[in-house]
Amino acid sequence: MPFCVKGNFSCIKLFSTRVPRINSGVNCAGKGEYCCYSRVHSKGIRQQSLFKYVNFAALFIIMKIDFKKYADGLVPAIIQDFDTEKVLMLGFMNEEALHKTESTGKVTFFSRSKNRLWTKGEESGNFLELKTMAVDCDNDTLLIKVHPLGPVCHTGADTCWSETNHDSNFLLYLEEIINLRRKATPDSSYVASLFAKGINKIAQKVGEEAVELVIEAKDNNESLFLNEAADLLFHYLILLNAKGHNLQEVLTILQQRHSKK
Repeated sequence: MPFCVKGNFSCIKLFSTRVPRINSGVNCAGKGEYCCYSRVHSKGIRQQSLFKYVNFAALFIIMKIDFKKYADGLVPAIIQDFDTEKVLMLGFMNEEALHKTESTGKVTFFSRSKNRLWTKGEESGNFLELKTMAVDCDNDTLLIKVHPLGPVCHTGADTCWSETNHDSNFLLYLEEIINLRRKATPDSSYVASLFAKGINKIAQKVGEEAVELVIEAKDNNESLFLNEAADLLFHYLILLNAKGHNLQEVLTILQQRHSKK
């Protein structure tokens, strides 16, 4: 059963038979309430209305963390990508870091080198958005699943082991890259420069690439044809992003059409 991190079980409220409502550990008097739900039991639940609070999946499953087990009061926190399940990094948390993590939705550690609380991404913007949290069988190690907003390692690598972290489907990975580049400055990214010029310019670019592909289709240069096809697909993904959609939505429509035949 989910619970308030201060152990005040009177904080528990249920507004659904499946979805627990939990007050934050900092404000158990009725402020800063969070809506949480488990992915396993999320069918039929309005996920978009809950997500704006913080989508913690089955948050705080009786988390009796033994901070006193370690002399410095710091417990290891293994950080794992919620979607790809790739291990991203290892950090350390004290009780204050844990409370800040759950209250802000951004993973915060205790930095031994800085000797203070350190929210990952506070300087780079590459925050770790909290998704789920679990404690191990000995109550002395955390497993935190996150959505990383950019590279995790200070070297610029996806993980602190210099591993690549992306979905095995390259098109989905490409969509992630486009979404990241969209946030860059226009002078540093071609994708960002297109978004800065607006939807009309993006749509025009898709049209130009489509015409160039048709022209190459009438010739016999396979290399040019394939490169123009790649250009069209890339700009089409940018257009989808600009309109607030993604490739999976298009694939779903195609699958629905196919199933009707």
